[in-house]
Amino acid sequence: MAISTVNISSPAIEILFTDTALGNVADGIKSSSTKLYSVTVDNSANGGAATYVKLYNLASGSVTVGTTVPDDVILAPAGAIVNRTYWTSAAPGVTFGTALSMAAVTTGGTAGVTSPASAVVCTVNYV
Repeated sequence: MAISTVNISSPAIEILFTDTALGNVADGIKSSSTKLYSVTVDNSANGGAATYVKLYNLASGSVTVGTTVPDDVILAPAGAIVNRTYWTSAAPGVTFGTALSMAAVTTGGTAGVTSPASAVVCTVNYV
């Protein structure tokens, strides 16, 4: 797993967080309140199976994948790249008031603890 964080020179001082092998252990993206703008999930290495990226409004140490209810689930079909952009009313972004963590598994909903067979690359744009 390779994780990188890049600060973007913009008025909002956005940050790109990328994990090149997201799996069933929750990644802590930010340990305090954050505004999430978008998530890109590259599931192209998993041509035979869908991947579900689960987002949590909790610090990663408070997440038990398969038990903790996710605040959002993104379905990335087999072999696909999916981009989800977040909006509230007329403004971009949605606030995660506690923290932001994510994990990737092969089952949607709350259940599921199996990592995808091949690497899932996930990029999160937040401030």
